[in-house]
Amino acid sequence: MSNNGTTYNSDMLCRGCPSLIERSEKGCIKECTCNSLNVNDWLSGLPSAPNKVDIVEVRFKNTRKGFYYNVNGLHLNAGDLVAVEASPGHDIGAVSLTGELVLQQIKKYGVDPSKEELKKVYRKAKPADIEKWKEAISLERTTMLEARKIAESLNLDMKIGDVEYQGDKTKAIFYYIAEERVDFRELIKVLADKFKARIEMRQIGARQEAGRIGGLGSCGRELCCSSWLTNFISVTSNAARLQEISLNPQKLAGQCSKLKCCINYEVASYRDAKKDFPDVSQVLETEEGSAHFVKADVYKRIIWYSFDPDSTLNLIPVKLERVNEIIEINKAGKKPKKLAGDKQVTGKVPNDNDFIAEESITRFDDKNKGPAKKRKKKKQQTNK
Repeated sequence: MSNNGTTYNSDMLCRGCPSLIERSEKGCIKECTCNSLNVNDWLSGLPSAPNKVDIVEVRFKNTRKGFYYNVNGLHLNAGDLVAVEASPGHDIGAVSLTGELVLQQIKKYGVDPSKEELKKVYRKAKPADIEKWKEAISLERTTMLEARKIAESLNLDMKIGDVEYQGDKTKAIFYYIAEERVDFRELIKVLADKFKARIEMRQIGARQEAGRIGGLGSCGRELCCSSWLTNFISVTSNAARLQEISLNPQKLAGQCSKLKCCINYEVASYRDAKKDFPDVSQVLETEEGSAHFVKADVYKRIIWYSFDPDSTLNLIPVKLERVNEIIEINKAGKKPKKLAGDKQVTGKVPNDNDFIAEESITRFDDKNKGPAKKRKKKKQQTNK
């Protein structure tokens, strides 16, 4: 709740500051680290260029942003609330970036002002505009809950995750998740008649929903998708295998129930580092016995082998150079006396947790399995 007693929608709240409105009033739109997809304007303290950039970046609810022409030559700073052109009517947002860096953001998002016409900034938001915007914000949560009930009554297989009203209350955007194609023509008619506004449906994925809602990851930091990540590249279990990560779904799944985006961050580095590594199925033949691959430390270039293929005890660390040497000796039809050679390698033996049996990432989706059913079965056996 603000100082003037206005109650804001909880979906507009963030960790550091109250709503977008109060962040703008405090002037912390630019500096606040809790802004979604925030950009640090490191050119703000430098003299402006001769050719003034007449395009500004405006942010709205959650991660939605847009680029607008400042056709009226208004003196705008980060944090100013402005009324911008919409279809139809106008919308209210906060200026998040001005100056030369806007051109870099346009290039980053693939927007070409010469080919597509950008909308305009009408004016700085007046008190009447802000009051109407606050009324629209206060309706968003109740609208979302009612829309969910309506979609359920129409037997639509979809989840409405968020609702965003336009600043003038003439339009409402419904963000939804669906596994398959949904025919929501009847839903739009009902919603338009119920809320007396133009309805727009936007389908988003589970990762995009997590980015809009926000939260903290298992690393203790704000979710990448809600703080800086803009493009969602598919993540596969092969990326985890490449990095020698145990396929434990409890550790690999993020808040969106998908594989964590950060699994992809070091894939290219691991792929380059493993160019000299042999095939993991390669068995090293020595006079001591057959050594089987267990685990590798890619950056230390150490590989652990075991003479028992079914056990992870008594692991022997071997340098990569020694492994490649033994492979060449085996190709010549010979066997070396020792696996590790004359030079002993010291390395931390992997924990037992690293050898957790590989499980399906979607095992939690099976409703027939779980502790509740096990407790019920155990209770029935006890009663007998």
